[in-house]
Amino acid sequence: MDRLNPYLRKLPVWAVYLAGALPPMVWLWMGATGRLGVEPISALEHKLGEAALQLLILGLAVTPLRRHLGLNLMKFRRAIGVLAFFYLSMHLLVWLLLDVQIPQQIWADIVKRPYITVGMAGFLLLLPPALTSNNFSVRRLGPRWRSVHRLVYVGVVLGGLHYLMLAKGFQIEPLIYLTIIGVLLLLRLQVQRKRQPGLPEPRNSLKQV
Repeated sequence: MDRLNPYLRKLPVWAVYLAGALPPMVWLWMGATGRLGVEPISALEHKLGEAALQLLILGLAVTPLRRHLGLNLMKFRRAIGVLAFFYLSMHLLVWLLLDVQIPQQIWADIVKRPYITVGMAGFLLLLPPALTSNNFSVRRLGPRWRSVHRLVYVGVVLGGLHYLMLAKGFQIEPLIYLTIIGVLLLLRLQVQRKRQPGLPEPRNSLKQV
């Protein structure tokens, strides 16, 4: 897979942002024109939420892909994280504005429905890393920046749990996502254990998500 690296180095980051921003627009158009089935709002919510989870998992996989397979996506890790939060925000907005619509019902659902509680907690945990995914925050926060971006690990787990709890009946797909998340976090933990205390980490500006 390292043969792809020369091509990836030539790919501009803005192209990743552009490509990532297109699917939600297509899905909105499909929903508005009746191409998302009999429940277009639910289908749109599902597509946005699943895409957000997939991008979050891809962000976790960047380091293992480079270390074990030689595929270097480090250049795009910030873009992957920002796009993941963009999809997650769109997922939340569709739920708020198109699905529930009633403000009083929104809070009631967050409190009474565990899968919504878990999903909202994951969103709130991912908010600080998303807001600090810029060079100014790296300089401003210094070493604390990495601590803020470790919230991503918990946020991804909660996202996987949200998907599992949302699924009706036994479905293998949410379990696959949770398994991949668990494996990636274990790999991350192994790397941290191997590092010798006192040695500085490599500089990976804005590549935690």
